[in-house]
Amino acid sequence: MASQESLPLRRLKEFQPLNRLTDDQLVVLASRAERRTHGPGQRVLERGVRDGLDYFLVTGKVELESVDGRKNVVEAETEKALNPIARLQPRMYDVTAVTSCEFLVIEQDVLNQLLRAAPVAQVEMASGESSDSEESEEHHLLMEFYAELRSNQLQLPSVPDVAWKVRRMVDKEDSTADQVATAVSADPAIAAKLVRACNSPLYRGFSDVRNVRESVIRLGMRTTRQLVTVFSMREVFKSRQPSLQKEMERLWRHSREVAALCWVLADHATRLNPEEALLAGLLHDIGVVPVLVQAEHHVNLFADDANLQNAISELRADVGTAVLESWSFPTAFVDAVRYAEDWTYESREAEPQLVDVVIVAQLHAMIGSNQSEGLPPFDQVPAYRRLGELELNASRSLELLTEARARVEEVQQLLSIR
Repeated sequence: MASQESLPLRRLKEFQPLNRLTDDQLVVLASRAERRTHGPGQRVLERGVRDGLDYFLVTGKVELESVDGRKNVVEAETEKALNPIARLQPRMYDVTAVTSCEFLVIEQDVLNQLLRAAPVAQVEMASGESSDSEESEEHHLLMEFYAELRSNQLQLPSVPDVAWKVRRMVDKEDSTADQVATAVSADPAIAAKLVRACNSPLYRGFSDVRNVRESVIRLGMRTTRQLVTVFSMREVFKSRQPSLQKEMERLWRHSREVAALCWVLADHATRLNPEEALLAGLLHDIGVVPVLVQAEHHVNLFADDANLQNAISELRADVGTAVLESWSFPTAFVDAVRYAEDWTYESREAEPQLVDVVIVAQLHAMIGSNQSEGLPPFDQVPAYRRLGELELNASRSLELLTEARARVEEVQQLLSIR
């Protein structure tokens, strides 16, 4: 059911990115928007549809279901409902009303046009001192960049061939070590890394392995699959622009550090596979990569690092989710990317999940860095409490990581194998 009644401006300003618009623009937007209501159990959006609309949840509660059956509930007036529901197109979720719901529905083209025209003062540019004309041009370019990403004009990276083939092969129950070894050997660089990894302190046996087949047998299919993906990820973190390549390198170093901490935390605090935790940590910021790649086409805009960081902060979770879903990664990895920087996130599962390990690893990585300001106390982070086998507190946590520093360094060395 549709209604033309307008929402108060103060309510519109609670949504993102509507909070960038002026009052006059919001009046225009409200006149072009539509109010729709759905009863409990009614389908709101269908997966795979490309309709060019943004749905903002005004009241009620909806359930999002992905292609693999994973479900997520979003309730109006909570942090999850600040942005449009299932915004990426084609839609990646079936959306169903859990209770009676009301939506504000806006054409994406209309919203993007208004955003491009929004005054600079409404956007937190943090760009320092510059002239009005410079700011206006900068703001216009930033809005164009956001519009490209919102309309799915960015190119998602492809999972490297060898990682894709090995993951598919290991998933087949009748695959043999010889077959997996042959698939790995198709990429000599990855094959060499796997053998060196197998002979590293983390996996070394009584004697060194001499070839890929022996490595697969010692490591096992599952660990081989995760390590091949880990080693192949290095090629994804690349840019053709020197300035953006520096950002890629910084991103890779941070991802390696979080990955190493994930390995140690999973090994000490959970029953999770440490290699899976390692991979989840390495991928937790994968959504930043397409943003940086797209930024190659906007060199003048991203000469100001503040603009780049704003774009990364706003887009990393949605784009990262899209990347892993396009790569057909399991739900646990997708959740780890989606909520990696959501300190308030609490999984519904009884046992610790990859997302818990990634969140806690991120907290540890940020302690003592220039990112530590504003971090919540450890005991207020649900993921931290969920690693209950350790009975963690701040001092015990740092003590654990000090004890495990040698192991963290070993994992870092593993990720640095060339």
